Amino acid sequence: MKLFRGLTAFASIGSLVAVVVLISTGGAAARTSQAASAAQKTSAPATSPVREEGQKPECDDTFRLLCAEVDDWQSVFSYYVGHDEPSNIFYSNTPGSGNRMRYQLTLPTDPAPTPIPGRSYNFMLHPAFWFGLAMCDTQSYPEQVSTCAADSDSNITSLQTHPGTAFMELQFYPPGYVKQFTGFSCDAVNYCAALTIDSLSEDPVAGTLLNNTCQSQILGGLEYVNFAYITKSGVPQGPPGPKSFQFVGSGDPGPNVLYMRPGDHITITLHDTAHGLQIDLNDSDTGQSGSMTASASNGFSQIQYAPTGSSCTETPYDFHPEYSTTSPQTRVPWAAHTYNVAFSDEIGHFDFCQAGLAVNKGTCHGLEGMPGDVERADGDDNGCFKASASTLVPVQGCLDTNAGFDGVSYQNVWPDGNLTMHPTPLQFTSPLTGANYDVNYDSSVFEADMPRIEAPDFGGSCNRTTGAGCTNPPITDDGAPATFYPFYSTTAGPCRWIFGNDVPGLTAKPPPKTGQYGALFKSTYLVFGGGGATVDRFNNFQNALGTNPCPS
Repeated sequence: MKLFRGLTAFASIGSLVAVVVLISTGGAAARTSQAASAAQKTSAPATSPVREEGQKPECDDTFRLLCAEVDDWQSVFSYYVGHDEPSNIFYSNTPGSGNRMRYQLTLPTDPAPTPIPGRSYNFMLHPAFWFGLAMCDTQSYPEQVSTCAADSDSNITSLQTHPGTAFMELQFYPPGYVKQFTGFSCDAVNYCAALTIDSLSEDPVAGTLLNNTCQSQILGGLEYVNFAYITKSGVPQGPPGPKSFQFVGSGDPGPNVLYMRPGDHITITLHDTAHGLQIDLNDSDTGQSGSMTASASNGFSQIQYAPTGSSCTETPYDFHPEYSTTSPQTRVPWAAHTYNVAFSDEIGHFDFCQAGLAVNKGTCHGLEGMPGDVERADGDDNGCFKASASTLVPVQGCLDTNAGFDGVSYQNVWPDGNLTMHPTPLQFTSPLTGANYDVNYDSSVFEADMPRIEAPDFGGSCNRTTGAGCTNPPITDDGAPATFYPFYSTTAGPCRWIFGNDVPGLTAKPPPKTGQYGALFKSTYLVFGGGGATVDRFNNFQNALGTNPCPS
């Protein structure tokens, strides 16, 4: 997942590292493994690197918070890029289920905007939530073949011959805190959404990466991104391509962007067209609608893979879904998760800063945590903002990856029916596919990438080869299990998924709060520079239900 920031004056939610401009010089030459320096549990580099004027932010500096998590960050980035994403993945053998689907979504609401001890807001629980889909990108990892047949299960091949793959996320951003692209809220009171596509410019077989010069010129660097808000006209605010993207215009929510109110009911439709994936959002409460198509004519582009020299060629490209169906065999081969058709909630990115903070985007050097339940500051208290930086709710907090598992996302302040203190729950249906969007998916899978976050290269004790030291729920910096870990449940009547906690009067049958995400799950990946060799790793806990307990 990804969010961005301005070139030299602003730090993005994803940089979240230092007091001023935290932008890495990047480049393959600088990307040696830093596992030793990452032993301290922190997502910030040891120093504050500087980016030359005109260089664009990369996933391992300015917006790593919302870039899709790769399996092997050491080969791609200078330090850890990842985040906690408890997910609900959907499988179906129905042709078209991998490229044509419809969801119903109810946006959550928030308590009154006056902060008091124990009160929580959506921006504290999740900077974004999203609906995902695997996409063709012939210039993306693993760089072994030059074709990708759209909407086809012919792309289910061995890793050594797999077509290039990107990952699409339809991201929704909660209102009320620091505005994009310094933070992630589009507006003080309304939601907005964006179509984002992550590609990975790496050849794992040969062990090569996109050249340094090009990395510095494109949005996201090695994990480059196309970004476009969902607009009422279906026309992007500005060029969404990774090289042509402009922060002023493309990255500015404007009047053409589709704004959605908390509590609104949204119909989400994803389907392929002759010129790329199209997303339609229809708000039944306001009657407004918006769309975006990932087409060359809309400015979506791929970056020609050039590991040597200094060329950086952006080519207009129609991004199509990669598969016909969705199953364990249709995952994105470079991602830590096993995604294709999926919903995920991005959690673990807000922590209160109870200490004095001299400047926005600084580091909290004092007590952190919920008011009345503060603890010592730790290495992830970066990207901190004064209360005055907020668009609505005046609280002082930090937005970096909460590797200590002690931030607001890991407290029992998720939706629980107490509307005075906590938000209402996010609600969404299982997807429907078929020509008339009336065919349910066969089964659902719960998955959480806690092992990847708890690995030694990020200061934890999880051995991703053996599974030893991998815990569910995760372990905090103080060595104790996290106070709370959010979970999925379902409603009675017309079934909807809700995420977070039991909600009296809404939750039909509370599932087990521990163990929902199942046992350790091993996935196979290509070894960077291994000539096609593979390695098995535990990156996730996974619970394959075998059925769809919440048909639409």
